[in-house]
Amino acid sequence: METDNINLFIENNWENIKENVRNEYDIADISFDTWIRPLKFKSVENDTASIIIPSDRAQAINYITKKYKTYFVVTITEMTDHNIDVNFILEDDANNEDVIIKEKIYNINSENANLISKYRFDTFVVGNNNKFAHSAALAVAESPGEAYNPLYLYGGSGLGKTHLMHSIGHFILDQDPNKKVLYVTSENFTNEVINAIRSGNSSKMNEIREKYRSVDVLLIDDVQYIIGKDATQQEFFNTFNELHSAGKQIIISSDKPPQDMETLEERFRTRFQWGLTADIQAPDYETRMAILKKYSENYGKEIDNAVFEYIAENITSNIRELEGAYNKLVAYSRLNKIDISMDIVEEALKDIINPNQIREITPENIINVVAEHFNLTSDDIRSKRKTADLVLPRQICMYLCKELTQEPLQEIAKALNKKDHTTIIYGINKISESVKVDKNLLNKIEVIKKKISPS
Repeated sequence: METDNINLFIENNWENIKENVRNEYDIADISFDTWIRPLKFKSVENDTASIIIPSDRAQAINYITKKYKTYFVVTITEMTDHNIDVNFILEDDANNEDVIIKEKIYNINSENANLISKYRFDTFVVGNNNKFAHSAALAVAESPGEAYNPLYLYGGSGLGKTHLMHSIGHFILDQDPNKKVLYVTSENFTNEVINAIRSGNSSKMNEIREKYRSVDVLLIDDVQYIIGKDATQQEFFNTFNELHSAGKQIIISSDKPPQDMETLEERFRTRFQWGLTADIQAPDYETRMAILKKYSENYGKEIDNAVFEYIAENITSNIRELEGAYNKLVAYSRLNKIDISMDIVEEALKDIINPNQIREITPENIINVVAEHFNLTSDDIRSKRKTADLVLPRQICMYLCKELTQEPLQEIAKALNKKDHTTIIYGINKISESVKVDKNLLNKIEVIKKKISPS
């Protein structure tokens, strides 16, 4: 969970958290009613939960901290699956703190622009399929807010839209480190708006507006996921207008051009077409060859051209699949301590290049497919990181491992690098409940299931 989600979770489950502390540590009713029941949750900042002690218990702050802090740390950490410390504060101090808090100004810079370091213009392979989009992106990077505003990139998944967006961001920051550049996926933008609305705190929404409307360059990926979500759509519309009026650069990506988005309101369609629309097609054979050779520059040994030809002829849909095939080939050669050659390429890539071959569905298969779908790596899914962009894919892996395999929960936990199966059960239940009310999530899971088992 990211901080906003943790705040929301604890706020909604605060009474349950206190009851869990009572039950888990056998706290007597009189102690519970005296010391724990009156406690109020304030917020989480920097992985520390602030818990308010009422004024009439002020003299007991040292006792409460010493006696109950560990209980709350363990309980909150287990329930959020995130390492959270606890700090007890007095009610008067909390009120004074709220009074003196000033409007939060986001210091957006190169460190928190959300840019991926490897996605730069010099690592982008230009071909007939993306030449126009590349030229447009470079023009915007050289003259942000002047050349084409907004720049609207569209095309299928895995064709390089995200790579170009990050390249623009890096180029602008390299030329002027003081520029405020911010990349965000539409999913994260939507989550921030939803959490602010649910909190019922107007200052939360003001913070979001300050964050997004103070930038010089806003890059928003997969904008199609915002369309149809009324509150998020309206917030984005207002942000778009504010930035565009101020001459700030906006770069948008989507899977379709504006005119083909059936549910897109005319006010958005008009604005998206104010600047320049550029498409990216699937790479042709020559471009696929060039991309593979670009990847091989870091391998350290010469690879027979026939290897590249075999991959380029058999994988034609998108760049991400090309990269996945190449990475798998490299991993196979290193694990088996043999050089890459035509002698091993068919064996190493049989699961990828022979789609008609019936494949056993394993947790490993599921993790790889889910990672690819969300533009992540399998290592991202298995990592200890708990950022918002990883929580949903990880829980989908848990859910699909349970649904599509016969593996016991302990084995699923092991595949996902979890110590025990408690988190697995939580993830499975979370997705099981969510798909009952969230059609978008259900459709997303159905698409992933088809990728796992095309038949």
